[in-house]
Amino acid sequence: MVSMDLTFLLFFFPVLSVILYFILLHASQRNGPRKLPPGPLPLPILGSLLKLGEKPHQSLAKLAKVHGPLMTLKLGYVPTVVASSVTMAKEVLQRHDQALAGRTVADAVRALQYCETTMAWLPPNPHWRKLRMICNTQMFTTHRLDSNQALRHQKVQELVSHLQQQREVNIGMVTFVTVLNLISNTIFSVDLVLDIGSDSVQEFKEAVRGIMDEAGRPNFADYFPFLRVLDPQRIRRRMTCHFKKLYALFDRLIEERLGQRAASPDSNKRNDFLDVLLDYSNDNSFKLRRQDIKNLLVEIFSAGSDTTSSTLEWAMAELLRHPEAMAKVRSELEKTLVSGQSFEESDIAKLPYLQAVVKETLRLHPPVPLLIPRRAETTVEISGFTIPRNTQLFVNSWAIGRDEENWSEPLRFWPERFLRSNIDFRGRDLELIPFGAGRRICPGMPLAARMVHLILASLIQSFDWKLPSGMNPDDIDMEEKFGITLQMAKPLRAIPVARTSEN
Repeated sequence: MVSMDLTFLLFFFPVLSVILYFILLHASQRNGPRKLPPGPLPLPILGSLLKLGEKPHQSLAKLAKVHGPLMTLKLGYVPTVVASSVTMAKEVLQRHDQALAGRTVADAVRALQYCETTMAWLPPNPHWRKLRMICNTQMFTTHRLDSNQALRHQKVQELVSHLQQQREVNIGMVTFVTVLNLISNTIFSVDLVLDIGSDSVQEFKEAVRGIMDEAGRPNFADYFPFLRVLDPQRIRRRMTCHFKKLYALFDRLIEERLGQRAASPDSNKRNDFLDVLLDYSNDNSFKLRRQDIKNLLVEIFSAGSDTTSSTLEWAMAELLRHPEAMAKVRSELEKTLVSGQSFEESDIAKLPYLQAVVKETLRLHPPVPLLIPRRAETTVEISGFTIPRNTQLFVNSWAIGRDEENWSEPLRFWPERFLRSNIDFRGRDLELIPFGAGRRICPGMPLAARMVHLILASLIQSFDWKLPSGMNPDDIDMEEKFGITLQMAKPLRAIPVARTSEN
């Protein structure tokens, strides 16, 4: 999170402080005594808001060391419980998964009613289940992913060809474009980006990044819901602009496809994901509106491209900081692949050290450090504590990935730890939950896993990577920028040196 608007805090809040105090006091008396999890003593009105700072995942991890792995905070008017250990994550994501599967909806995603038709923000209602079913059976199945392997390989080879012509590159940007085109070909059968350096790329990335930033920005309207009508920090207004940019692009592509289908109903179906969605729009049992389709596309593109490219950027940063690990990945590739053979997805299973590097990256740099906040649908008991209905819940996956009780030398980048472990990131092992777990696990995880391994292996196989002149591995800035997703605060730049047979 970024710094709060102090002007707003100092001048607007005093006017409302007395009213809010009595509202909170009345609510507390009405609800009666409860054995809530321990937590820091809240300030009047603000509660523990000031304790969050600019990097709440880190602040909450420090507070958990004082108050325990299940902790209560009052964030303005919103009661919040934070789980920061494997044991507590199991309680939230497995044992009480159904009761705690609701969503606390950020005011930012209420823009243009976006939250009403997207998987991330809907409660587990019939519409949510239908959307998950469509994605799980039509886009992220093993059969569908296998059938698109050649397409992903082609896009990665285009990335390699582009890098061969470059002296220094922004790793996050070039991987973002590749992931974007991988997703757009799966959905639309076309590249959304033809030139990596074009203005349209930057505009699309800014819109996607803007959505993730605004959704994760501290918002008084979230902590004090009566402020929603005012949108005091203009977060919802900016979010509306980002959504409209993507809606305009998707509207054009949908209209083109509808025109093709109308002109030749039998011969112009491409059977990509857009065709699947358009078929559902004519299904009377579950009719998808145009707005529903656009919102789902925004969700897939923003979540898929942003989290995957950021994971690749963190992985390359860690490997450049640890040349011995980079050398081990390259050696494994050379021993496993036939000379001159390019990397294929089928090779992933033969490369345990590459898999370990990806797991170690996700452990230290989970794409969504606090996952997406849940909401208690009913009151539940966890370890003798009461979690009241409508409580907001965070699961701090960043803290769990760095917990000394789970990991030896938790702050060290050491992929070897996974060579002796069966821990995986697919939701069964709560020590490593970058994609969440339970019924709200990220549906795009199977595709993301393939893309990260494929692109990372291809970058290492094809190039010797060097840092810009004058930089040493220890000079790489590993500072985090918090949002819904965890980004590198300073983009990683590196020099690709094409490998030859003599390398």
